[in-house]
Amino acid sequence: MKEFTRAVKFVCFSISAGLIEIGSFALFNELLHWPYWLSYMTALVLSVLWNFTLNRKFTFKSAANVPIAMLKVAAYYAVFTPLSSWLEHVYTMQWGWNEYLATFANMALNLVTEFLYQRFFVFGKSLDTQEKNKKET
Repeated sequence: MKEFTRAVKFVCFSISAGLIEIGSFALFNELLHWPYWLSYMTALVLSVLWNFTLNRKFTFKSAANVPIAMLKVAAYYAVFTPLSSWLEHVYTMQWGWNEYLATFANMALNLVTEFLYQRFFVFGKSLDTQEKNKKET
């Protein structure tokens, strides 16, 4: 039951991060007229920071070294961002998918792979350590 609750929290926080990404992208791209790449990357960074912070504290309850955990997440995105850009091209240009369907597919892929990556690699050894640290102080 604990892992199911953890997954539900992760999904909810990821949805909120997706809303932050979409909202900030729209702000930068449509209202401020930033270049596409700058709008996209800034929105992505904001959503990743939001998602990382909430999931570390409330989903994985980790007291792990934050800079090291963040570097691990940055490594995930160093791989996932170019991969998802390539997949967007495959989905839309080669397979003829609608751009929004392609984006949704990448968001679903991101949700599943990032949960597994954070659960087992980023926070795997430090799950639920916040509570232990509180009891020791």
